[in-house]
Amino acid sequence: MKTQLHYIIFLLLLSGKIFCQDSSDTARLSLQDVIAMAKEKSIESKQAATVKETKYWEWRVYRSNYQPQLLLNGLLPAYSKTFSQVIQPDGTILFQPIHNNNSSLNLSFSQSIAATGGTVFGTTQLQRFDDFDRKNQLYNTVPFGIGYSQPLFQFNTLKWDNKIEPLKYNESKQAYIESMEGIAIVASGYFFDLLLAQVNYQIAQTNLENTKKIMQVANEKLDIGKIAKNEILQLQLEQLKAEKATGVAKRDMEIALLNLRTYTGLQNTDKIALDLPSTIVDMQVTADKVLEQAYANRADAIGFARKIAEAQRDVVKAKADNGLNATLTARLGYTQTASTIPKAYQSPQDQQLLQLEFAIPIMDWGRSKSRTKTAEANLKFAEYSVEQDKQNFTQEIVTQVTLFDMMKGQVELTAKADSIASEKYNIAQQRYVLGNLSITDLSIAFQEKDQAKRDYIAALRDFWGAYYQLRYLSLYDFEKNEKITYK
Repeated sequence: MKTQLHYIIFLLLLSGKIFCQDSSDTARLSLQDVIAMAKEKSIESKQAATVKETKYWEWRVYRSNYQPQLLLNGLLPAYSKTFSQVIQPDGTILFQPIHNNNSSLNLSFSQSIAATGGTVFGTTQLQRFDDFDRKNQLYNTVPFGIGYSQPLFQFNTLKWDNKIEPLKYNESKQAYIESMEGIAIVASGYFFDLLLAQVNYQIAQTNLENTKKIMQVANEKLDIGKIAKNEILQLQLEQLKAEKATGVAKRDMEIALLNLRTYTGLQNTDKIALDLPSTIVDMQVTADKVLEQAYANRADAIGFARKIAEAQRDVVKAKADNGLNATLTARLGYTQTASTIPKAYQSPQDQQLLQLEFAIPIMDWGRSKSRTKTAEANLKFAEYSVEQDKQNFTQEIVTQVTLFDMMKGQVELTAKADSIASEKYNIAQQRYVLGNLSITDLSIAFQEKDQAKRDYIAALRDFWGAYYQLRYLSLYDFEKNEKITYK
């Protein structure tokens, strides 16, 4: 309990020292504040949102292929005045004048059938022909026509798209969540860059002030002959080093501040004071739990199934393209022709069409077989590649869980080391003033104190980096025990 109390007091003192420059024009930000701003305002978040929107509209295009299509097309007007060659009975050619209008309107609908790959279609047509030379006018109509076109022995694109496109869309949605969690990782890095820079600057300022005070004590000791001149020279050297370190630390802090502001989009604040993050995270993490959530949520896990499905599709397509390709089309309807529109719709005549179009490869010198074998080889490669990706996927998660557990212990150890080093330095400083400690031992205490503080900030950085990496790998919030979602 005493150790925990000392640790809490130390954190309060540390945060008070580091951020005592807070003022009305200074923005106080926690790690969560910085991450929230980055997710909302960073260029990466806007790019991720744009990609998400693009994938959504691609999904809508895919879905529209399975909906009824209604199309109006025509030629209005189709006026022509020219000379056209006409072959005569004796084989000669005469150029006859042509002056006419051949306008048409066609309203058609179609509905694709995903199970068979066929298409149901219907149409209604109106055509008008005007012969201006002969003062003749004629209408041709198709009041109603319906038909069905069925590919035979061909690759069914609609069927395979219905299997693959939902995977791609779900993959894109999870990829967006991954992008946002990736932003959290990057933003936390910039946060700790600035935090460490501010700590270094405060350390440098404190060391410079302490060196000046010790220099005053040393000068008094020199006057009464209690220390040698070389200790004064050593302290002068330490003061020069402290002044240099302060300048370098200030430069690094300004660079880190600029990087953080640029990434998070925080442009209206000149000064930023960072709150020291807590190390208390109420969550229990096991490798099995993370793996379970990763396979349920990650885009990569969906991508495994998509890659296999795409390779299987390519094999089926290669085989279908190598054999008999045929299309059977049947059409029924009515048609009529007359000199006026009302008559063109009276007593329509039957209109029928039945045709089979086919293509059979006779000799292709092994091209078809080669395409099939290539697709089959690609399928095997995809299966091996996915298996390797799954192993890497699992290994990365297990490693990260182990790292997270280790980082929690490292933070506690470095916090204790920081507290001990600070106390040791204070004692060393008092002993030097009393005259029973050498300047060399005081300098060592200086360095140990500074390094312990930097180690503690680095341990915090590693801990929170591991925390957000776990969220990224699983897309799961282990504190709330729920999946991570974004609107």
